[in-house]
Amino acid sequence: MRRHGTSRTTLTWTALAAAAALTLSACGDDGTQEPRGPEGSTAAPRVQLPKLPGEKIEVAAVWTGPEQENFTKVLKEFEKRTGATVTFVPAQDPIVTFLGTKIAGGAPPDVALLPQVGALTAAVENKWAQPLGPEATAQLDANYSKGWRTLGAVGGTQYGVYYKAANKSLIWYNAKAFEAAGVKPPKTWKELITAADTLSASGTPAVSVAGADGWTLTDWFENIYLSQAGPEKYDQLAKHQIKWTDDSVEQALTTLGELFGRKDFLAGGPSGALSTEFPKSVTQTFTGGDRPAAAMVFEGDFVAVNIAQTEAKVGEDALVFPFPAVGAKAPVVSGGDVAVALKPSKGAQALLTFLASPDAAEIHAAQGGFVSPNKAVNPSSYPNAIQRDIAKALIAAGDDFRFDMSDQAPAAFGGTPGAGEWKALQDFLANPSDVAGTQAKLETDAAKAYGN
Repeated sequence: MRRHGTSRTTLTWTALAAAAALTLSACGDDGTQEPRGPEGSTAAPRVQLPKLPGEKIEVAAVWTGPEQENFTKVLKEFEKRTGATVTFVPAQDPIVTFLGTKIAGGAPPDVALLPQVGALTAAVENKWAQPLGPEATAQLDANYSKGWRTLGAVGGTQYGVYYKAANKSLIWYNAKAFEAAGVKPPKTWKELITAADTLSASGTPAVSVAGADGWTLTDWFENIYLSQAGPEKYDQLAKHQIKWTDDSVEQALTTLGELFGRKDFLAGGPSGALSTEFPKSVTQTFTGGDRPAAAMVFEGDFVAVNIAQTEAKVGEDALVFPFPAVGAKAPVVSGGDVAVALKPSKGAQALLTFLASPDAAEIHAAQGGFVSPNKAVNPSSYPNAIQRDIAKALIAAGDDFRFDMSDQAPAAFGGTPGAGEWKALQDFLANPSDVAGTQAKLETDAAKAYGN
């Protein structure tokens, strides 16, 4: 499948990186909280919804665990306001395949939240998606910048609402482990490797890598590649206008190998990393006091959801720094989840209207581990200073953004467990010395998926 080309690129959020740096010593709320309404909303309802007594709505997303539980609170508020009954349907990756099976069986969900940029285009091309109705469009126009609206459009028609965004260029660290080793947050890749060496020598492996989930490995690569090769090369590789055998890819993999190639840097070594799924990669970093399984874990703002499953407190025990600069500038890579109607029903459009409103986002924001691109969301909805600053910087970035590279790729290459880029980088984690072999495998799979 082909990708809709407009604005499909990574956030150049220098403001976001700066905001993340400012939160290093953040210790929680800043005292600006306002009285909250139902489930964490900060004001009386600002969007009018139709009454839908007896209507049943299904919503599909790949979210699990706390992420699903927090979204369910948003759906409960929608039920309360409309009288509809909403059922959450857990989806599997790749979600396009999951939805295809549901649609072929005559039982599509009413609404789906798609985690890859290209999945919306695929849904439109397959004639699954319904255009956004006037009420939802009005909310979108009032609450979103042009860039985020464009991301939800295909061929000039608005189909989707970007309900959730993510800054995927953050490294979270265990404050006690850093203090015990005498380590400070690094600003460059060289400093990161030096810090990793010091941490590991102190008896705490430097980093917890979620190698069982290939998408986390693509994020490692993308951050290094964006900073080292620059945005122009990044855009070219994202569109497969240059090959994965390019020298710039060799450089990025070699750099990543400086971390992955040190068994003592990884919690559980390479084999342990390859068997570690994302939630565990976070929780094992923030349990065990000053001797956790690892001192750092890399991933987006949504890590806070998983930290909440431990006794660690964000802003005190769990702190964050921007992904270090490999080249001239520190990278910031963004992702997002777009809500789209798959049935021409009144309930589906009403739910999209709600999801495009600040009312829905503020409920979710209050739970933590969530950042909204909705500019009408009150910053006080976020539960701590770290989340609040990340959200403010996202809004301040306006339309100057790019997206996660693997999310731009055909799903067969950039979004399928056990295949394509996910599998090639898992193999690389197991054998970081095989840079050339990894490049060859990536190029073979990319050429097949892109058709060029």
